[in-house]
Amino acid sequence: MLILSVDTTATVCSAALRRDGKTLGECTVNSGNTHSVTLLPMIEQLLKFCNAALDDIDIYAASVGPGSFTGVRIGTAAVKGLAYKNNVPCVPVSSLEALAYNLVELEGIICPAMNARRDQVYTALFSSDGKNLTRMSEDMAVGAEELGKAISAFDKNVYFCGDGYDLVCGFGKLETPERLRLQSAASVAAVAENIWNKTEDKSIFTPDALLPVYLRKPQAERERDERLRAAALAAGASGTAGRR
Repeated sequence: MLILSVDTTATVCSAALRRDGKTLGECTVNSGNTHSVTLLPMIEQLLKFCNAALDDIDIYAASVGPGSFTGVRIGTAAVKGLAYKNNVPCVPVSSLEALAYNLVELEGIICPAMNARRDQVYTALFSSDGKNLTRMSEDMAVGAEELGKAISAFDKNVYFCGDGYDLVCGFGKLETPERLRLQSAASVAAVAENIWNKTEDKSIFTPDALLPVYLRKPQAERERDERLRAAALAAGASGTAGRR
């Protein structure tokens, strides 16, 4: 079973090939280049170096969020487009679970944290026994300070990862190696393989069903809502003053 996976949910752009529990190759770039320009050439070169072709792919996997709104859309759209030709199954993977899988060999609490701006992070809690991850919470958007207070309650080793690492690392007890902190399509593929093997009804993994996960509204929508609330408050205040 050959899996092609991608992760474009943050500044890192990553693609990987995995066959039957083994990573064949991975290409990861953290140069700030636009993912829409980088991703497809990266996949093309990866297939070439691994002596594979798109027609060989049995499963596509994509990190579907949370994360950068634009990045999430680029990754899911690219995978859907590649999969449609032969109607290849597409497995959605939480970007936070994939990040946590980077640290699966470290025993303790694994806490991925992606920078969600405004002193917030996208996060979730996982427990690792050194071989397997167990999810302890749903994916969520919380304040960095709030997450720190929750982490302080654990008496186990706590490891952070993700591009929000600098916002929360002070709450942890152990430092995470730099190479394990950022997105990896190889981890996306490993998580996708686990999901595929544990799911009885595999008909749910269609290209159409592969959808982004945002957790909260895009910045443009949030700013619009704030303007509308401010305008409504101003109108209300004006109306009150006029009745005096």
